[in-house]
Formats: sequence, structure tokens, C-alpha cells
Amino acid sequence: MSYDHAIYEKKGHVAYVTLNRPERMNALDRHSHRELTEIFDDFDADGDAWLAIITGAGDRAFCAGNDLKATARASANGEERVNTRSRFAAITRGYRCTKPLIAAVNGVAAGGGFEIALACDLVIAADTARFALPEPRVGLIAGAGGIHRLARQIPLKQAMGMLLTGRFVSAQEGYRLGFVNEVVPAAELMAAAERWASEILECSPLLVSLTKESAQAGFGLPVDEAIDRDWQERIPRMLASQDYIEGPKAFSEKRKPAWTGR
Repeated sequence: MSYDHAIYEKKGHVAYVTLNRPERMNALDRHSHRELTEIFDDFDADGDAWLAIITGAGDRAFCAGNDLKATARASANGEERVNTRSRFAAITRGYRCTKPLIAAVNGVAAGGGFEIALACDLVIAADTARFALPEPRVGLIAGAGGIHRLARQIPLKQAMGMLLTGRFVSAQEGYRLGFVNEVVPAAELMAAAERWASEILECSPLLVSLTKESAQAGFGLPVDEAIDRDWQERIPRMLASQDYIEGPKAFSEKRKPAWTGR
């Protein structure tokens, strides 16, 4: 499939999504959002695609967020500035896919670009990457989940320090704060993201999906209630699966499991 603002590829069980507007630091406009929605809906529906790696074209930026020039033009033309029903970059709001998402952050991740990374399950960063939610500096708020995700993923005072100043932090500081999983030299970024992907692919895709679903559903719940919901909603699906049979069988036979995701 060919797109104007993104490159979408599948290799084995991995989907690769590359934001492809390097001349605009991979900033996103309405056309970008429509393409990404189509891409990520396809990824969700494809039973052979078990996880996705998201990165940016070029070496300057992962994604500079909302294309402010396009926003200014739309405002000057009297067009609607905010669509409350839109899915910014497809995955930041209303995306219920429980397959793992890995952000391979190759440069600046600002505003909506940082919100994309925060919406992913893992963030692997080049040592040249920088992160910020600078929306208040340009008359906006981080309305695609950045405020809430950052405040839930790192200590509150550190999150508020970033949110209220809009300051950039380095990849190394992001690792210390806890929203980055690993920092690697820029030349090794995709290899590192694929290493994480390979480790995930050693696990049952069904059980990885159920694990992510459980973790997301349990936010804000007392632990006992979250466990009860697992036993009501997820563990029966595990017990009825082929992978539940295959895992112990492969272990006892001292071989790698042949996962089916079913």
C-alpha cells in the first residue's frame, strides 16, 4: 500500500510505520491523520501482524507534532481548527488495538510527536532524540493525551515541570524519568527496536495481547478488582486458546513454541 505521508511495510509478523514528511520534520496535517488511521486500522485487523514499530523519516525528527503552518492556513481560510472526533495520528485516542507498539524515536519528538511516543508501549530512543510538549508556548494544550499519559508514566512533579514549561528533555533524561526504555546511538536505533520486537515475538501473541489489555484495563482500579476482571474477561480466553496448550507442551519437549495467536 502506498501513502503520501507515511511508509507502511510488513516483514514477517512486524509492521513498520514510518512518518514520511522529513521536509516538515514529519509534522502531521489532516491528510496525515487520515492515512495513519487507515494504516493502523489495517494493522489491527491483520492477524499476521503481531506488533508495530513506528519511526520517522530522516535524522532530524521522529515527529514535530501538529503541522502549525497547515493549522494557520486552515484558520485563515475559516476552516474548523479542531475536530473533536479525530484520532490524532490514529493511536493517541480511541484506538483499542492491544498489539504492542514500539516507538523508535530518531530525533525531535515534540507536541503530537511526543504524544505518539507516549501512546506506544515501548520507547527506544536515539541518543540524539529530544522530547517536549511545548503546546502552551504556541497557544495550545497537549490535547492528544500527552498531558494525561505523561502524568501517569512518570512522577507527577517531573511531569508538571515538563508540562508547565514546555521544555525539551534529552533521551538520557527521558530514560532517567522513565518514559524511555533504552537509549542507543542513532545508527543502532532500528536494530535496537527490532531486538525488542524479537524478544516480544518469542512470546505468544495472544498472551502478549491479553497482557497489554489487562494492564490498560487495570489502570485506576484496586488490584483485587483488576485481578477479578482478568479472571472474568481474559483468563477464560487464555484457557481456551491453542497457545495455552502449545506453551507447556513446547517447554516439556525442549523446543521453541509454534505460536498461532489462537
